[in-house]
Amino acid sequence: MTGSVYKSTGSWYTVKTELGHTYQCRIKGKFRIKGIKSTNPIAVGDVVDFELETDNNQESGIIYNIHDRKNYIVRKSVNLSKQTHIIAANIDQVFLMITINNPPTLTSFIDRFLVTAEAYSVKTVLLFNKIDTYDQETLDDVRYLAHVYRKIGYECIGVSAKTGKNIEKVKALMENKVSLFAGHSGVGKSTLVNAIEPGLNIKTKEISTLHMQGQHTTTFAEMFDLSFGARIIDTPGIKGFGVVDMDKEEVGDYFPEFFALKQDCKFNNCLHLNEPKCAIKKALDEGEIEYSRYRSYLQIIEGEEENYRTDIWDKE
Repeated sequence: MTGSVYKSTGSWYTVKTELGHTYQCRIKGKFRIKGIKSTNPIAVGDVVDFELETDNNQESGIIYNIHDRKNYIVRKSVNLSKQTHIIAANIDQVFLMITINNPPTLTSFIDRFLVTAEAYSVKTVLLFNKIDTYDQETLDDVRYLAHVYRKIGYECIGVSAKTGKNIEKVKALMENKVSLFAGHSGVGKSTLVNAIEPGLNIKTKEISTLHMQGQHTTTFAEMFDLSFGARIIDTPGIKGFGVVDMDKEEVGDYFPEFFALKQDCKFNNCLHLNEPKCAIKKALDEGEIEYSRYRSYLQIIEGEEENYRTDIWDKE
């Protein structure tokens, strides 16, 4: 039998067949996927083959094969720096949810996520949430940030789960696609998903005022079928986003505005640091490339963890 993984709890997987039948499945033995040292060999969105077995009158499945993935989103594991965690597989697009405050989403986090999505050929749409709660100064920050990413080529949409602003626009983008919703804890993913499909009743929690961070409500990634012909994958809130297995020479290729100019650099292997006649450094000096984007690039190639103390608003 063949089906798609809708939920993973670490040891058991909920698998749904094309006929709509759902089975609880386990992995047969130890799974090794070539080239991936992952904490989770099977991810939500994977297409798997399984066979049924009956134990104590309980029917369950044994997964013995994973189909090739068209793409996936991966990040470094929180505690196991040499291992990776596959967030989801076989997705058509990601909605990365961003809030300016309560909690703040920093550009270093946005850029690392976008670099990973570019590397694995996943389209990303930026959703600026909670815009009904912002004062004029914060709305100006949203417009500026949206301008930065639109100029690069990313679609940016201001949304409000509470007022319903642009919910229909997001739904139109989701039709007949598998969409992943991601972002920090507390950015309002679950509230937005419930606004898109009220019947789902995904749990939500208030922001922790002590640390200005969201409480983790989604423990495991889970896929849902929606009433308007779409599927979504709801993910746990992500605190940090480590970029995985990328050579320094290729990082710039996943910054679209860098990639567009790289042929104008004097050296083919230019890292855009101190090399002479670097087109990226020239564009940076002329204001064509945003300083925040270049700083994110430097952090990634220098192997730094995300810098939570500085951001686009700190003009150095």
